[in-house]
Amino acid sequence: MAEHLVAVLGRGVVSDDEPVVHADDLGFARGDGCFDSALLLCDEDGARVVNLAEHLDRLAASASRLEIDGPPRQAWEELVEQALEAWRQPGPATMKFILTRGREWDPDSGPLALLTISPRKASSVRPSSGGDPVVRGLRAVTLSTGRPSDAFARAPWLLGGVKTLSYVVNSAAAREARRRGADDAIFVSTDGFALDGPTSGLVVVSDGVLRTAPTGDTGILASVTVDRIMDAASAAGWTTRVELVPVDDLFVADGVCLVSSSRGPSPIVELDGRPLRVDAELTAAIMRFAGF
Repeated sequence: MAEHLVAVLGRGVVSDDEPVVHADDLGFARGDGCFDSALLLCDEDGARVVNLAEHLDRLAASASRLEIDGPPRQAWEELVEQALEAWRQPGPATMKFILTRGREWDPDSGPLALLTISPRKASSVRPSSGGDPVVRGLRAVTLSTGRPSDAFARAPWLLGGVKTLSYVVNSAAAREARRRGADDAIFVSTDGFALDGPTSGLVVVSDGVLRTAPTGDTGILASVTVDRIMDAASAAGWTTRVELVPVDDLFVADGVCLVSSSRGPSPIVELDGRPLRVDAELTAAIMRFAGF
């Protein structure tokens, strides 16, 4: 059984030893491209992608900002179907969509579009003996972005909110968090607001209000799962707000979670060495809103 899968637009699923990327591909040589990742679930009923339409929407938005003329939605959907038919490994996995500008030495070749499937890393959510989910809390540190919260309003060329292939800063932040003995990081602006994580969105609950930072001027990437949480919470009668959250609010909040499509909501139990409040019922509610 294959542990990983690669499917290329125009070629379908390729074998492990089949070349896929040219050395002059701008996406891999310069990070000139975009990607998106979605949760894949596989069981006896087959494989399916969670929130596929929303992830393809976000991929298309990133491609538009990069001025890459990517394939039509139907082409991506057909490639997904080919990949799902070939994937038989049970359990959760990650489907990653990759779109590059194409070859530098052969610009007429057009963009490269492909997807990969790989088993998901150990989840922060596991079943308990009673069947209810047990969520592993994370220790996090705050890391400065070196920019104010509205920096991207005056610099659209910085590509705020675009999920580009140039993820080296995000990877460096994750390494710095581990270097400091933490599991993850929360980016903060120079004017004192909590933004998001290197690979996740942020939700904060205080006094019954569920908050998340806005996209747009902040440069934060829109999170499919955070949006789902906010919509579900609002439908359940919760008060929700999209607004800048001061860093100091995290230390007195009823709950703080980092959220990603593959990991789901993960409560922060410690921030910068200081314990945070964790409410099991609150965490369970956020998990339900996210669909986990």
